[in-house]
Amino acid sequence: MTDLSQDEQWMRMALRLAARGRLTTRPNPMVGAVVVRSGRIVGSGFHRAAGKPHAEILALRQAGASAVGATLYVSLEPCAHTGRTPPCAEAIAAAGIRRVVAAMIDPNPKTNGRGLRWLRGHGIRTKVGILGEEAKRLNEVFITWIRKRRPFVTVKVAQSLDGKIATRTGESRWISGLEARAWVHRLRAQVDAVLIGVETVLKDDPLLTVHSAKGNNPIRVVLDSHLRTLANARLFSSCSPVLIAAARGASYQKEKKLRQAGAEILRLPARDGRVDLQALLRQLARREISHLLIEGGGETIASAFAARAVDRVCWIVAPLVVGGRQAPTAVEGMGVSSLNQAVRLKDLSVQHLGPDLLLQGYVHWNR
Repeated sequence: MTDLSQDEQWMRMALRLAARGRLTTRPNPMVGAVVVRSGRIVGSGFHRAAGKPHAEILALRQAGASAVGATLYVSLEPCAHTGRTPPCAEAIAAAGIRRVVAAMIDPNPKTNGRGLRWLRGHGIRTKVGILGEEAKRLNEVFITWIRKRRPFVTVKVAQSLDGKIATRTGESRWISGLEARAWVHRLRAQVDAVLIGVETVLKDDPLLTVHSAKGNNPIRVVLDSHLRTLANARLFSSCSPVLIAAARGASYQKEKKLRQAGAEILRLPARDGRVDLQALLRQLARREISHLLIEGGGETIASAFAARAVDRVCWIVAPLVVGGRQAPTAVEGMGVSSLNQAVRLKDLSVQHLGPDLLLQGYVHWNR
């Protein structure tokens, strides 16, 4: 086995370990680490949560004296600064590691190459880029949050074959089947917050909680420029926080009632009479909300596309034909005037969820 294939083998194991922190590490990245000596794993670990020991530290603890002269494989560059935990680079050197292989550079400006430079400066050989694309995809949420200072945004839609999200009378439960709805609950458990528009609150009165899945309820965010949300909405019946994004000129009397119901009101700048979505995303990022799921309705999703803020789409298509000129569609708004302005997807995948199809892809923005 060549050195490259050996490096890939151990790095793949580090990535698998990293993925075990998917539900718990945010806003921190998912990181896995493996200590290898003489072709054998002597220590391993993954980062579990912010403030908990980093993956490298756990792997070194497990390796003990066997770390001397070993190679450390880690899915993200080790840190060289003190944050919630001490710097990992110093612990790596103290353990006697002779070589560090990292899948990718840490995009956090506090690290961003400093960790590897520190290690090299202390006589430790380094290599970076092994399975780098896989590592970037694993931590796409963290990378977006750090680099763009906004959450990674996923749009989820459940629609009929002809693109309707409800009938002309507003009936929408249930367009998708049981398997698809269970998948959505698993998706909610992986995000920090779920965003809907006030029309969805008024028409569907959803809970937006996690039911048949492991994980915590997300924060619920309502885009409600004029504070039309009702104080008896079901959103307030669970203990998960509710944030309502309102324009600065919205009624303070309505705000008082919604605060009494349990909401936190975010007063934000407006654009064309509606809350500026980019301003909201920046506010959410400052609250360490790194992954935002937008579930509707059509105007809210349209505004996210218009703001060029969508990173990924999850489109559930049910084998139903609803029809109707007045039946709402998944993406409304003004729409584009020519096909060359249409939003295009890349890395598209398709899978069955019972009778429904799930199409997932990443938005390709022509910048």
